Amino acid sequence: MANVFQTVTVALGNSADAVVYTCPGSTTAIVVHCQVANVDGTNSADLNMDINDGSVVAALVSTLAVPADTAVNPIGGKAVLEAADELRAWASAAGDLELTLGILEIS
Repeated sequence: MANVFQTVTVALGNSADAVVYTCPGSTTAIVVHCQVANVDGTNSADLNMDINDGSVVAALVSTLAVPADTAVNPIGGKAVLEAADELRAWASAAGDLELTLGILEIS
């Protein structure tokens, strides 16, 4: 079994259901860290996140307000993804929110 840490950084757009990470085949991924920073110096922006396993979409965060110049950790603990599961995230304003994930991939 191989364990590999991955870092994913994404400037979130405002298109719903935008995929930010897909768990590779024959792999289990554990999201060990998730931080979202609002880089807009003036305006709050809303965050949405979910997991799509191909048949069920489970919301992690729904319209969480992230104030200007702040950061939040929207996943209260760890999230486990199986092969082909998608982690999706989007903002109410394109370019205002930046997402950073720390992921352990086990294959």
